[in-house]
Amino acid sequence: MTMRPGITTRWLSALLAATTLSPALAQQASQDEDQPALEEVLVTAQKRSENLQEVPVAVTAMPSEQVELFTSSGQDIRFLRGRLPSLQVESSFGRIFPRFYIRGYGNTDFDLNASQPVSFVYDDVVLENPVLKGFPVFDTARIEVLRGPQGTLFGRNTPAGIVKVESRKPSQDFEAIAKLSYGSFNSANLEGALNGALSDNWSARLSVLYNHRSDWVDNGYTGESDALGGYNDRAVRLQFGYDNGEDYRLLFNIHARNLDGTARLFRANIIEPGTNNLVAGFDRDTIYIDGRNQQELDTLGFNIKAEWDMGGLLLTSITAYESAEQYSRGDIDGGYGASFAPPYGPGFIPFAAESADGIPDLSQWSQELRLSSRNDGPLNWQAGLFWFSEDLTIESFSFDTVFGGGQNGYAIQHQQTDAWALFGSVDYALTEATTLKAGLRWSDDSKDFDAERTQSPLSFLGIGPIGPLYANVGDSKLSWDFSLNHALNDDINLYARVAKGFRAPSIQGRVLFGDVVSVADSETNLSFEAGIKSMLLEDTLRLNANIFSYTVDNPQLTAVGGQNNFNTLINADEVNGQGAELELEALLGDNLIITASMSYNDTEIADDTLAIQPCGGGCTVLDPAGPVDGTVLIGGNPLPHAPKWIANATVRWNTDLGEGQLVVLGDWFYRGAENLFLYEAAEFNVDAMQELGLRVAYQWDGGDQEVAVFGRNLTDETAIVGGIDFNNLTGFVNEPRFFGIEYRIQMH
Repeated sequence: MTMRPGITTRWLSALLAATTLSPALAQQASQDEDQPALEEVLVTAQKRSENLQEVPVAVTAMPSEQVELFTSSGQDIRFLRGRLPSLQVESSFGRIFPRFYIRGYGNTDFDLNASQPVSFVYDDVVLENPVLKGFPVFDTARIEVLRGPQGTLFGRNTPAGIVKVESRKPSQDFEAIAKLSYGSFNSANLEGALNGALSDNWSARLSVLYNHRSDWVDNGYTGESDALGGYNDRAVRLQFGYDNGEDYRLLFNIHARNLDGTARLFRANIIEPGTNNLVAGFDRDTIYIDGRNQQELDTLGFNIKAEWDMGGLLLTSITAYESAEQYSRGDIDGGYGASFAPPYGPGFIPFAAESADGIPDLSQWSQELRLSSRNDGPLNWQAGLFWFSEDLTIESFSFDTVFGGGQNGYAIQHQQTDAWALFGSVDYALTEATTLKAGLRWSDDSKDFDAERTQSPLSFLGIGPIGPLYANVGDSKLSWDFSLNHALNDDINLYARVAKGFRAPSIQGRVLFGDVVSVADSETNLSFEAGIKSMLLEDTLRLNANIFSYTVDNPQLTAVGGQNNFNTLINADEVNGQGAELELEALLGDNLIITASMSYNDTEIADDTLAIQPCGGGCTVLDPAGPVDGTVLIGGNPLPHAPKWIANATVRWNTDLGEGQLVVLGDWFYRGAENLFLYEAAEFNVDAMQELGLRVAYQWDGGDQEVAVFGRNLTDETAIVGGIDFNNLTGFVNEPRFFGIEYRIQMH
């Protein structure tokens, strides 16, 4: 696979220009020692604290101030969509079950045992199940996004990359923080933290979050005003830290979440046939459904991190447990009635579909033991072992909406996953300016699965119970990476990286509507990357850029289509991806700072014979017909939810005002056009979208008190962000415009 010459030439030219011009630019900069400079950014992308500019990995760190800016309206983890290079996040479940995509590479699977090629790591613990990945982000130190395979240090299911969240940790210093905001839709958000010493060695930090939104969407079918759209989302985290002041540290983390509210609102026939436009007169404040909509989630977890400093060695142990119970019910057809039971609408409703999925039991255990060197010599290394075990039960329900809403279908799945790994990584300084890094990981993964349908929603067609059906898969793989980092001078680092990661085998057995259990074999991703990281103009301009290319062999894809919207796992021959990423942060004087990034991703399914079912009807399919009636060929298509262009920017300006300071924060993001499914259809290839945000704050008392007004999606852009491919052009849209006011107080 080769990168397109035009893209490669343009980006290599930009990198060479930055390298060539930087000395001249630096000479133009003021030599005043009091000139302000950008702060050093520390990341833990390689499981040790390092300067972002010296890490030979494409990694972006979002600081706590930006996290607070984007979550001020009570947004869940989907706020990250488009905010960082090559990162896309979406969900058909609402505030739970986020699906992450990095460099166009992700998974659209909506079943509750879905695996994803983007891993989510929260406070050093991998959260494997998608419902765990939605844990709220609050009292956060930073978020890091690592792009490209991360199989050596982070293991299985990381071939696309990692989203890594770090919360603020307990310390001996007293601190109390409270933030309260109120905004559109009667939304109230409370976030607080209390930190301090318990003794000379012990400290604690309590962090709490409460997000509320009242129902704001009318149900035009029932005539009920403000019937849907609300939620109550609560989370708490309690941490205890122990430090003997010499060589031993402990960190206990206990956390929980409780959510109840509205699931994703599906809307029937909102797309104009033959186009990707919303129908004339579309109103996001009104929906027409005859089924129920509800969502509940409870999670509880703890982890213990222990560190022993043994002179030149550091031994780290991380023991973690996560559990969850979840139930989500929705009107999937997005309308009321059916063609055989009028009245029906809006538009043509061929059949009613109301279903629910629940997790009555999920438990996950993990253990990591890692030994790393701590010295100033040319050689540093890490080595360790990792163990993971998950026990998962899934229930699926169907309801007869047209004839009273009673339950007419039930299926149950069980999945046991066990994995373990050995890993090692070495950094060696070849010269004072050049460092070589190499890593290797051996992983073993196995799944045992069974599924059974005891009640069929299609019994009127003579389809009855089935099962139990069984599946067992397992595999062992080597992951590895090699990278070279060269300091061209004190301000510029060049790096190159090649890495191979893998995703373990997957099983899909959504037998409520189907009669088969599908299996996808392991996939592997080989990625090449080269980039430049620079600090220019006397450390007032951070400019990083890279180009990359990757090939996924045997990629796991989720085929969703046909009349029953049934999931099937398949393996394609290859997926190819290529692109480039550019980031900058500029300090323009004492009171103005801007950040911006742009990424280009070109993905393609390389399989000339792979055919799947498209939508059940009503959409304009653009792919050629497959070898079997009712199928289409998808070779040459881009990956779903993989926009070619993502761009974003923030501006922060402050000035003294009276006894305090005025702070203005503005933000913008752009997401290019994207295809929603594996096949291409005119209606499901959605247009580009963009959003604007603004926050104006006044701080006083040395910055310890603040009042702010803010707005999200200021232009009130309405965009399709997902769909359900039955045959009634069902879709869902982005969040509406939001205004709010916030007060924050901090005590030391």
